[in-house]
Amino acid sequence: MARRSAPLLRRLVSASSPPAPQPLPGHGGGLARRTVTYMPRPGDGTPRAVTLIPGDGIGPLVTGAVRQVMEAMHAPVYFETYEVHGDMPTVPPAVIESIRRNKVCIKGGLATPVGGGVSSLNMQLRKELDLYASLVHCSNLPGLPTRHEGVDIVVIRENTEGEYSGLEHEVVPGVVESLKVITKFCSERVAKYAFEYAYLNNRKKVTAVHKANIMKLADGLFLESCREVASKYPGIQYNEMIVDNCSMQLVSKPEQFDVMVTPNLYGNLVANTAAGIVGGTGIMPGGNVGQDYAIFEQGASAGNVGNENIVEQKKANPVALLLSSAMMLRHLQFPSFADRLETAVKRVVAEGTHRTKDLGGTSTTQEVTDAVIANLD
Repeated sequence: MARRSAPLLRRLVSASSPPAPQPLPGHGGGLARRTVTYMPRPGDGTPRAVTLIPGDGIGPLVTGAVRQVMEAMHAPVYFETYEVHGDMPTVPPAVIESIRRNKVCIKGGLATPVGGGVSSLNMQLRKELDLYASLVHCSNLPGLPTRHEGVDIVVIRENTEGEYSGLEHEVVPGVVESLKVITKFCSERVAKYAFEYAYLNNRKKVTAVHKANIMKLADGLFLESCREVASKYPGIQYNEMIVDNCSMQLVSKPEQFDVMVTPNLYGNLVANTAAGIVGGTGIMPGGNVGQDYAIFEQGASAGNVGNENIVEQKKANPVALLLSSAMMLRHLQFPSFADRLETAVKRVVAEGTHRTKDLGGTSTTQEVTDAVIANLD
C-alpha cells in the first residue's frame, strides 16, 4: 500500500514545492548552490549580530578600526558592545548571554593581573563557553621582510585544561602545588579539530607537540589521543616533536611546520614564538572556537593590551584584529567579505606606506585604518 502511494505522494510534494531555482549567469547553466548565510555582495540578506568587547589598553583602538572597516565595506554584521575589563572579578552575565545568543564575539585584549588578584577573564570566557580550540595563523605577509620566508603555520592549541586548569593551592607555607589536568576527551577533540582543519584546508601535515619524555602519563595521554585520531586520516602526514626541540626547530627551520596541535601551555608559547618569526604579534590573527560559539581576537597573547605610550600616541597596530575579523566573516559564511578585507589589509602592508611602529613605520591606528578602507575593492 505504501509503495503504491509513493508516486502520488511525490506528485503532491512537487505540486506544493516552490519553483526550482534558476541557473545563475556564470555558473555554466548549473544551479547556484549557497548556504543561507552566504552573502556575495553588500546588502544581500539579513545582517548577523556580533558581540563586541573593546577590552583594555589598545583594545578600543583596534576594535574601533574593525568597526570602521566593517561599516565602510557594508559587511552584513552589526555589533552589540559591552564594556569588560580585566580587573573585573567575573565576566558580566549580560556579556555571556549576548555571546550565547549571537554565537560569535570579537574582542580586544583583557589585562590579566600577574600573580595575585582576580582570575583571568579570558580563561573564564573559554571555560564558560567551552571554547576548546585556539587557532592562530602565523604566515609571512607579502612585502614585510622577515628572517624566514615561506612560513605558513597554523597552531591549534587545547584551550580548556592542562596547566591552565587553575587548580592551585598552598600545601604548607612556601610550598605551592599546581595541577596539570589532561583528559582523553579534551585531547581527542582538539586533535580531531586539527586534523579536520588540515583536511578541509588542504594541509599536508599535523605535528603534535609534547613533553611525554618527562610527563609520561599526562602528555602520554595527549599523544595517544593524537595517534588514534591520526590513524583515521591516512592522507595527512603525522609526526611528533618534543616541545624544547620544537622551539629550536621553530626559530631555525619554521617552514617545515604546517599544522601544529598542542596542549594548552605549549601552544601559547609556540604561537607567540611563531608570531615573532613572521613579523610580530601585531599582525597575527586568531580565534577561540567551540562546538557552538567562537571568539575572535589577536592571535598572539603577547602585547595584545599594549603599553601606555602606544595608547596615548594612538599607534596600535590594527592588522591582527582586522585579519581576525576576516576569520570571523569566513566563520559566519561571508567569504567574499572576508576576501575583500584580507586583500585590502595585505595590500596596505605590502605597499609599506602606512605601517605602525612595530612594523618599522610611524603611522597611527587611524591612518592604517583609513588606508585599509581606501584599498577595499
